[in-house]
Amino acid sequence: MNTAYLLIGGNLGNRSAYLQKAIELIQQICGNIVHSSAIYETAAWGVTDQPSFYNQALALETEFSPSALLHNLLAIEEQMGRKRTVKMGPRVIDLDILLFDDLVISGDLLTLPHPALPMRKFALLPLCEIAPDIIHPVLHKTICRLLDECTDTLDVQKKSIAAS
Repeated sequence: MNTAYLLIGGNLGNRSAYLQKAIELIQQICGNIVHSSAIYETAAWGVTDQPSFYNQALALETEFSPSALLHNLLAIEEQMGRKRTVKMGPRVIDLDILLFDDLVISGDLLTLPHPALPMRKFALLPLCEIAPDIIHPVLHKTICRLLDECTDTLDVQKKSIAAS
């Protein structure tokens, strides 16, 4: 069994409902969600002229390989109405693999750990909530240490407490 850490998020429509629907589909298709963070609200990163995002980190036990998991996550995004029209633009759902066991992969479709993770407070904060002592397999630092060292200044606010 593999452990993948995901970041789910979105900034269109009923953001909470889309996160909940994504969790249901991930649980049905990809494996067992063993931990979930609170939901955090963050101003858009990159393309800033768009609504704020809700984000949540998940710990997923899965039998899938990283590439098969990515394939399933992309299918869930498509099923939920994700349209890839503007890079870093508004979206109903975004499902990212942040870490997968302690694997290091560099490919055209998948890079693990997620290359932007150390620079994104909106990903590190919820991940630190559920996996504070996980070691980044490239930087050899805990997630919470990466959060302490992160220079991202975007405001990230906890919105609600997760059920697990």
